Amino acid sequence: MTPQLVVHADPPFSLAGDAAGLMQDSERLLDGTELHRARAMEPTAGHRFLASRLAQRRFAADLLGLAETSLVACYCCPQCGSGADLSHGRPGYSYRSTRLPLALSLSRAAGWTLLAAVPDAGPDVRLGVDIEDPAHTGFSGFAELALTAAEHRDVRSVPPEGRLAAQAKLWARKEAWLKMTGEGLRTAPSSLDVRGLPGLRDLASAETGLPAQLAAAVALSVTPGRP
Repeated sequence: MTPQLVVHADPPFSLAGDAAGLMQDSERLLDGTELHRARAMEPTAGHRFLASRLAQRRFAADLLGLAETSLVACYCCPQCGSGADLSHGRPGYSYRSTRLPLALSLSRAAGWTLLAAVPDAGPDVRLGVDIEDPAHTGFSGFAELALTAAEHRDVRSVPPEGRLAAQAKLWARKEAWLKMTGEGLRTAPSSLDVRGLPGLRDLASAETGLPAQLAAAVALSVTPGRP
């Protein structure tokens, strides 16, 4: 049976009037490792990071039916391990020292935060989600960095006005897939063809609540023994 997928988009955080409230909520709800990571960033980036972590915590708490303050962030990194002392890798939460059965993934672009989750996820569920802004794929050398030769041919067959959107769609698929597998950018994107991978699909704006110009994709695997 295909697991239930829940997606949710949070609009861009406005620094103009919300910074004080953001910091108060962050101090009250987020864990020390998350706050420490934000403090090491440039202020605007740090605020956006905090806003996305608050959105993720609230999203998870709502799905789990638990208080936001009762959750402890518990990340898992293939290279660094897992635990409450990490603030990067595959996201998750624990409650009373027990990791909760919720597969999570988060992505940010153009100020937006996209969240995806599978409630009651078993240990074999793997999830990755990504959003991309087409404007950020127009730099020289993008095709060589990000696309296979076959994908590049497909993009060149698209009318010029649609090529950035086509590139963003492929890049979102690659990021979603590599988050799902846990490989990340240790795998060269140009070696990964994402035009027909199982469990990988585009997300329409009607499903996510994102602006139509942003590309979004999700990868979901329930295959036992997957990395």
